[in-house]
Amino acid sequence: MSEQIYVGVDLGGTAIKVGICDAEGRLLQTFEGPTEVAKGPDTVIDNIENYIRRIVEESPYDWSQVAGIGAGVAGFTNVKEGVILLAPNVGFKDVPIRAILEERLGKPVKIDNDANVAALGEAWSGAGKGIDNCVCYTLGTGVGGGIIINGKIVQGFSGMAGELGHIAVIPDLEAIQCGCGKMGCLETVSSATGIIRMAKDAVERGDRTSLSLLEDIAAKDVFDAAKAGDEVAVRIISRAAFYLGKSMAAVAVTLNPERFIIGGGLSKAGEFLFEQIRETFKKLTPEPVTRGVSIVPAQLGNDAGMIGAAGLFLRS
Repeated sequence: MSEQIYVGVDLGGTAIKVGICDAEGRLLQTFEGPTEVAKGPDTVIDNIENYIRRIVEESPYDWSQVAGIGAGVAGFTNVKEGVILLAPNVGFKDVPIRAILEERLGKPVKIDNDANVAALGEAWSGAGKGIDNCVCYTLGTGVGGGIIINGKIVQGFSGMAGELGHIAVIPDLEAIQCGCGKMGCLETVSSATGIIRMAKDAVERGDRTSLSLLEDIAAKDVFDAAKAGDEVAVRIISRAAFYLGKSMAAVAVTLNPERFIIGGGLSKAGEFLFEQIRETFKKLTPEPVTRGVSIVPAQLGNDAGMIGAAGLFLRS
Protein backbone atom coordinates (compact mmCIF):
# COMPACT_ATOMS: atom_id res chain seq x y z
CA MET A 1 0.00 0.00 0.00
CA SER A 2 1.19 3.51 -0.83
CA GLU A 3 -1.88 5.42 0.38
CA GLN A 4 -1.12 8.11 2.94
CA ILE A 5 -3.05 8.08 6.22
CA TYR A 6 -3.51 10.64 8.97
CA VAL A 7 -3.89 9.92 12.68
CA GLY A 8 -6.19 12.05 14.81
CA VAL A 9 -6.08 12.13 18.61
CA ASP A 10 -8.97 13.38 20.75
CA LEU A 11 -7.39 13.96 24.17
CA GLY A 12 -10.01 13.95 26.91
CA GLY A 13 -9.88 13.86 30.68
CA THR A 14 -11.25 10.32 30.88
CA ALA A 15 -10.32 8.74 27.56
CA ILE A 16 -7.95 9.21 24.65
CA LYS A 17 -9.60 8.43 21.32
CA VAL A 18 -7.40 7.78 18.31
CA GLY A 19 -8.55 7.42 14.71
CA ILE A 20 -7.00 6.77 11.31
CA CYS A 21 -8.36 8.82 8.41
CA ASP A 22 -7.65 8.82 4.71
CA ALA A 23 -7.12 11.94 2.64
CA GLU A 24 -10.88 12.26 2.05
CA GLY A 25 -11.73 12.46 5.74
CA ARG A 26 -13.08 8.93 6.00
CA LEU A 27 -12.57 7.38 9.44
CA LEU A 28 -10.96 4.01 8.80
CA GLN A 29 -10.19 2.67 12.25
CA THR A 30 -10.50 3.77 15.87
CA PHE A 31 -9.04 2.94 19.27
CA GLU A 32 -9.88 4.23 22.73
CA GLY A 33 -7.91 3.92 25.96
CA PRO A 34 -7.88 5.55 29.40
CA THR A 35 -6.14 8.90 29.85
CA GLU A 36 -4.99 8.16 33.43
CA VAL A 37 -4.73 11.82 34.41
CA ALA A 38 -4.13 10.93 38.07
CA LYS A 39 -0.78 9.37 37.15
CA GLY A 40 0.55 12.68 35.84
CA PRO A 41 1.40 14.30 32.49
CA ASP A 42 4.24 11.90 31.69
CA THR A 43 1.86 8.92 31.84
CA VAL A 44 -0.70 10.72 29.70
CA ILE A 45 1.94 11.42 27.05
CA ASP A 46 3.14 7.81 27.23
CA ASN A 47 -0.44 6.69 26.65
CA ILE A 48 -0.88 8.98 23.65
CA GLU A 49 2.27 7.55 22.08
CA ASN A 50 1.32 3.95 22.86
CA TYR A 51 -2.22 4.27 21.55
CA ILE A 52 -1.03 5.86 18.29
CA ARG A 53 1.50 3.07 17.72
CA ARG A 54 -1.06 0.43 18.66
CA ILE A 55 -3.78 1.59 16.26
CA VAL A 56 -1.36 1.68 13.33
CA GLU A 57 0.07 -1.74 14.23
CA GLU A 58 -3.43 -3.23 14.40
CA SER A 59 -4.46 -1.64 11.10
CA PRO A 60 -3.74 -2.85 7.56
CA TYR A 61 -1.46 0.15 7.13
CA ASP A 62 2.26 0.49 7.61
CA TRP A 63 3.93 3.09 9.85
CA SER A 64 5.64 4.57 6.77
CA GLN A 65 2.19 5.55 5.43
CA VAL A 66 1.47 7.88 8.36
CA ALA A 67 1.76 11.37 6.84
CA GLY A 68 0.92 13.29 10.00
CA ILE A 69 -0.55 13.15 13.49
CA GLY A 70 -3.01 15.74 14.82
CA ALA A 71 -4.29 16.20 18.35
CA GLY A 72 -7.18 18.14 19.83
CA VAL A 73 -7.42 18.99 23.52
CA ALA A 74 -9.91 20.87 25.68
CA GLY A 75 -7.87 23.84 26.81
CA PHE A 76 -5.74 26.76 25.75
CA THR A 77 -3.19 25.98 23.05
CA ASN A 78 -0.39 27.81 21.30
CA VAL A 79 -0.92 26.32 17.88
CA LYS A 80 2.13 27.92 16.28
CA GLU A 81 4.52 26.60 18.93
CA GLY A 82 2.68 23.32 19.49
CA VAL A 83 2.33 23.92 23.22
CA ILE A 84 -0.65 23.11 25.42
CA LEU A 85 -0.71 26.18 27.67
CA LEU A 86 -3.40 25.02 30.07
CA ALA A 87 -5.65 21.96 29.93
CA PRO A 88 -6.97 21.29 33.45
CA ASN A 89 -8.91 18.17 32.42
CA VAL A 90 -5.70 16.37 31.49
CA GLY A 91 -3.37 18.06 33.98
CA PHE A 92 -1.28 19.86 31.35
CA LYS A 93 0.33 23.26 31.78
CA ASP A 94 2.92 24.61 29.32
CA VAL A 95 3.50 21.17 27.81
CA PRO A 96 5.37 21.26 24.45
CA ILE A 97 3.35 18.31 23.20
CA ARG A 98 4.23 18.73 19.53
CA ALA A 99 7.99 18.60 20.09
CA ILE A 100 7.67 15.64 22.47
CA LEU A 101 5.53 13.55 20.14
CA GLU A 102 7.55 14.43 17.04
CA GLU A 103 10.72 13.27 18.78
CA ARG A 104 9.14 10.04 20.00
CA LEU A 105 7.18 9.15 16.88
CA GLY A 106 9.34 10.60 14.11
CA LYS A 107 6.27 12.09 12.42
CA PRO A 108 5.04 15.67 11.98
CA VAL A 109 2.49 16.70 14.63
CA LYS A 110 -0.08 19.50 14.81
CA ILE A 111 -2.33 20.50 17.73
CA ASP A 112 -5.41 22.64 18.31
CA ASN A 113 -8.21 22.97 20.84
CA ASP A 114 -11.08 20.51 20.84
CA ALA A 115 -13.73 22.91 19.55
CA ASN A 116 -11.63 23.86 16.53
CA VAL A 117 -10.85 20.28 15.57
CA ALA A 118 -14.50 19.24 16.00
CA ALA A 119 -15.48 22.11 13.71
CA LEU A 120 -12.84 21.06 11.19
CA GLY A 121 -14.10 17.48 11.32
CA GLU A 122 -17.66 18.56 10.54
CA ALA A 123 -16.44 20.87 7.78
CA TRP A 124 -14.25 18.18 6.26
CA SER A 125 -16.56 15.19 6.19
CA GLY A 126 -19.68 15.96 8.26
CA ALA A 127 -22.51 18.48 8.13
CA GLY A 128 -20.28 21.04 6.43
CA LYS A 129 -18.82 18.79 3.75
CA GLY A 130 -18.43 20.70 0.50
CA ILE A 131 -18.98 24.07 2.20
CA ASP A 132 -15.98 26.38 2.55
CA ASN A 133 -17.46 28.84 5.04
CA CYS A 134 -19.18 27.55 8.14
CA VAL A 135 -19.35 28.18 11.87
CA CYS A 136 -19.74 25.39 14.40
CA TYR A 137 -21.21 25.63 17.88
CA THR A 138 -20.68 22.87 20.43
CA LEU A 139 -23.37 22.91 23.12
CA GLY A 140 -22.34 20.96 26.18
CA THR A 141 -21.22 21.87 29.67
CA GLY A 142 -20.13 25.12 28.06
CA VAL A 143 -20.51 26.58 24.57
CA GLY A 144 -17.54 25.96 22.32
CA GLY A 145 -17.02 27.12 18.78
CA GLY A 146 -14.97 26.85 15.65
CA ILE A 147 -14.85 29.04 12.55
CA ILE A 148 -14.00 27.69 9.10
CA ILE A 149 -13.38 30.29 6.37
CA ASN A 150 -12.27 29.26 2.89
CA GLY A 151 -11.90 25.73 4.22
CA LYS A 152 -9.41 26.70 6.94
CA ILE A 153 -9.68 27.12 10.72
CA VAL A 154 -9.64 30.76 11.78
CA GLN A 155 -7.14 31.04 14.65
CA GLY A 156 -6.80 34.76 15.26
CA PHE A 157 -3.48 36.31 16.24
CA SER A 158 -3.20 34.39 19.52
CA GLY A 159 -5.35 31.35 18.73
CA MET A 160 -8.40 32.61 20.61
CA ALA A 161 -10.74 33.00 17.62
CA GLY A 162 -14.00 31.06 17.75
CA GLU A 163 -14.75 31.52 21.45
CA LEU A 164 -18.45 31.81 20.59
CA GLY A 165 -19.62 30.96 24.10
CA HIS A 166 -18.10 34.22 25.30
CA ILE A 167 -19.94 36.55 22.96
CA ALA A 168 -21.67 39.01 25.31
CA VAL A 169 -25.29 38.83 24.16
CA ILE A 170 -27.23 39.06 27.44
CA PRO A 171 -28.47 42.57 28.41
CA ASP A 172 -26.87 43.99 31.55
CA LEU A 173 -30.00 43.74 33.70
CA GLU A 174 -30.30 40.01 32.92
CA ALA A 175 -26.60 39.18 32.86
CA ILE A 176 -24.77 37.00 35.36
CA GLN A 177 -21.05 36.39 35.64
CA CYS A 178 -19.60 33.72 33.37
CA GLY A 179 -16.86 31.31 34.33
CA CYS A 180 -14.50 33.45 32.23
CA GLY A 181 -15.05 36.29 34.70
CA LYS A 182 -17.06 38.52 32.35
CA MET A 183 -20.77 39.30 32.36
CA GLY A 184 -23.50 38.30 29.92
CA CYS A 185 -21.77 35.56 27.93
CA LEU A 186 -23.83 33.26 25.71
CA GLU A 187 -22.52 30.31 27.71
CA THR A 188 -24.41 31.44 30.83
CA VAL A 189 -27.79 30.66 29.24
CA SER A 190 -27.28 28.39 26.22
CA SER A 191 -25.09 25.66 27.69
CA ALA A 192 -26.26 22.63 29.67
CA THR A 193 -24.89 24.36 32.76
CA GLY A 194 -26.88 27.51 32.00
CA ILE A 195 -30.12 25.64 31.35
CA ILE A 196 -29.77 23.69 34.59
CA ARG A 197 -29.03 26.89 36.51
CA MET A 198 -32.14 28.61 35.14
CA ALA A 199 -34.26 25.57 36.00
CA LYS A 200 -32.96 25.43 39.56
CA ASP A 201 -33.54 29.17 39.96
CA ALA A 202 -37.16 28.70 38.85
CA VAL A 203 -37.70 25.89 41.34
CA GLU A 204 -36.14 27.94 44.15
CA ARG A 205 -38.44 30.87 43.30
CA GLY A 206 -41.40 28.57 43.71
CA ASP A 207 -42.48 28.64 40.05
CA ARG A 208 -45.09 26.02 39.22
CA THR A 209 -43.19 23.43 37.21
CA SER A 210 -42.85 19.67 36.98
CA LEU A 211 -39.11 20.19 37.40
CA SER A 212 -39.70 20.80 41.13
CA LEU A 213 -40.46 17.07 41.45
CA LEU A 214 -36.92 16.12 40.45
CA GLU A 215 -34.10 15.71 42.97
CA ASP A 216 -31.35 16.41 40.46
CA ILE A 217 -32.21 18.35 37.31
CA ALA A 218 -30.36 17.60 34.05
CA ALA A 219 -30.59 19.62 30.84
CA LYS A 220 -32.43 16.73 29.17
CA ASP A 221 -35.09 16.94 31.90
CA VAL A 222 -35.72 20.58 31.00
CA PHE A 223 -36.05 19.77 27.29
CA ASP A 224 -38.39 16.85 28.03
CA ALA A 225 -40.54 19.03 30.29
CA ALA A 226 -40.67 21.76 27.64
CA LYS A 227 -41.75 19.29 24.96
CA ALA A 228 -44.48 18.10 27.35
CA GLY A 229 -45.78 21.67 27.65
CA ASP A 230 -44.31 22.75 30.99
CA GLU A 231 -44.48 26.55 30.75
CA VAL A 232 -41.40 27.20 32.89
CA ALA A 233 -39.30 24.73 30.88
CA VAL A 234 -40.59 26.21 27.61
CA ARG A 235 -39.50 29.66 28.78
CA ILE A 236 -36.02 28.40 29.69
CA ILE A 237 -35.43 26.63 26.39
CA SER A 238 -36.83 29.58 24.43
CA ARG A 239 -34.38 31.87 26.21
CA ALA A 240 -31.44 29.58 25.41
CA ALA A 241 -32.52 29.35 21.77
CA PHE A 242 -33.10 33.11 21.48
CA TYR A 243 -29.59 34.01 22.58
CA LEU A 244 -28.07 31.35 20.34
CA GLY A 245 -29.92 32.87 17.40
CA LYS A 246 -28.88 36.36 18.50
CA SER A 247 -25.22 35.36 18.62
CA MET A 248 -25.51 33.84 15.15
CA ALA A 249 -26.96 37.10 13.85
CA ALA A 250 -23.83 38.90 15.08
CA VAL A 251 -21.55 36.26 13.58
CA ALA A 252 -23.43 36.30 10.27
CA VAL A 253 -22.97 40.02 9.62
CA THR A 254 -19.30 39.69 10.56
CA LEU A 255 -18.27 36.51 8.73
CA ASN A 256 -21.17 35.67 6.39
CA PRO A 257 -20.90 31.87 6.74
CA GLU A 258 -23.03 29.67 4.51
CA ARG A 259 -23.89 27.25 7.30
CA PHE A 260 -24.10 27.13 11.08
CA ILE A 261 -23.54 23.66 12.52
CA ILE A 262 -24.66 22.84 16.04
CA GLY A 263 -23.18 19.86 17.86
CA GLY A 264 -22.75 18.67 21.43
CA GLY A 265 -25.22 17.00 23.74
CA LEU A 266 -27.86 19.74 23.57
CA SER A 267 -28.08 19.50 19.79
CA LYS A 268 -29.93 16.21 20.27
CA ALA A 269 -33.00 18.20 21.29
CA GLY A 270 -33.82 18.28 17.58
CA GLU A 271 -36.21 20.55 15.74
CA PHE A 272 -37.80 21.74 18.98
CA LEU A 273 -34.58 23.71 19.58
CA PHE A 274 -33.53 24.37 15.99
CA GLU A 275 -36.82 25.93 14.88
CA GLN A 276 -36.57 28.56 17.61
CA ILE A 277 -32.93 29.32 16.79
CA ARG A 278 -33.75 29.77 13.10
CA GLU A 279 -36.70 32.03 13.91
CA THR A 280 -34.57 34.35 16.03
CA PHE A 281 -31.73 34.34 13.51
CA LYS A 282 -34.03 35.45 10.70
CA LYS A 283 -35.68 38.07 12.90
CA LEU A 284 -32.40 39.69 13.97
CA THR A 285 -30.31 39.35 10.79
CA PRO A 286 -30.66 41.58 7.69
CA GLU A 287 -32.46 39.60 5.00
CA PRO A 288 -29.66 39.73 2.40
CA VAL A 289 -27.30 38.13 4.93
CA THR A 290 -29.70 35.25 5.65
CA ARG A 291 -30.11 34.21 2.02
CA GLY A 292 -28.88 30.69 1.46
CA VAL A 293 -27.75 30.32 5.08
CA SER A 294 -28.71 27.13 6.91
CA ILE A 295 -28.64 26.10 10.56
CA VAL A 296 -28.24 22.34 10.92
CA PRO A 297 -27.25 19.68 13.48
CA ALA A 298 -23.78 18.17 13.44
CA GLN A 299 -23.42 14.70 11.93
CA LEU A 300 -20.23 13.15 13.26
CA GLY A 301 -21.02 12.98 16.97
CA ASN A 302 -18.09 11.80 19.08
CA ASP A 303 -15.99 11.09 15.99
CA ALA A 304 -15.69 14.77 15.01
CA GLY A 305 -12.64 15.35 17.23
CA MET A 306 -10.63 12.47 15.81
CA ILE A 307 -11.51 13.30 12.21
CA GLY A 308 -10.82 16.99 12.67
CA ALA A 309 -7.48 16.35 14.40
CA ALA A 310 -6.42 14.13 11.50
CA GLY A 311 -7.55 16.87 9.14
CA LEU A 312 -5.20 19.45 10.62
CA PHE A 313 -2.66 18.44 7.97
CA LEU A 314 -5.00 18.84 5.04
CA ARG A 315 -7.49 21.49 6.10
CA SER A 316 -5.64 23.98 8.31
